[in-house]
Amino acid sequence: MEQYKQEFIEFMVDCNVLKFGDFVTKSGRKTPFFVNTGFYRTGGQLRRLGEYYAKAIHDRFGLDFDVLFGPAYKGIPLTVAATMAISSLYDTDIRYCSNRKEVKDHGDKGILLGSPIEDGDRVLIIEDVTTAGTSIGETLPIIKAQGNVDVCGLVVSVDRMERGQGEKSALQEIQETYGFQTTAIVTMAEVVEHLYNREYRGKIYIDDEMKARIDAYYEQYGAK
Repeated sequence: MEQYKQEFIEFMVDCNVLKFGDFVTKSGRKTPFFVNTGFYRTGGQLRRLGEYYAKAIHDRFGLDFDVLFGPAYKGIPLTVAATMAISSLYDTDIRYCSNRKEVKDHGDKGILLGSPIEDGDRVLIIEDVTTAGTSIGETLPIIKAQGNVDVCGLVVSVDRMERGQGEKSALQEIQETYGFQTTAIVTMAEVVEHLYNREYRGKIYIDDEMKARIDAYYEQYGAK
């Protein structure tokens, strides 16, 4: 596993973004782990998060795209942080863009924040965590309405690796439905690999009991 992925897993633990215990997802599934990206709350955390996204984007997509699009609202800081990190790490200027929830009819009019999207642009979408993939169905029409553009992929922070609408994972479903590539900074399999029976900051987060609970969860809800 790449070093930045190991660091990102520990970063999520440090930020209280990745938790283990008893939780219920929006879909009503009882889960022994939870990812809450709302706990990235400081400038330093956002800077590091942008760097991890930038490395995952570079590994999977290279830098052959023009615009990084982050759907409102959580995608707004993600796209800003990631484009800044790409500029710093790879000396490449990528334009950033997000949408407004409501169209602005005065001043800087329109539905977009940041860079316009133009004919011929290659657009990469950035999100936090995709569970069911429903937000992509809302985001794509906004992007496509801007002109003749090519949506080249989607990057998220964590692939939960559980079933989406059908038997496959949400990222797999998006890839097959829309015909573009998807990736995550880390998968839950990589999280388990890194933390299982390994002490971090004086604590073992995934011991044998927690591993058994995670395995049981994937037996029931894991993607095929």
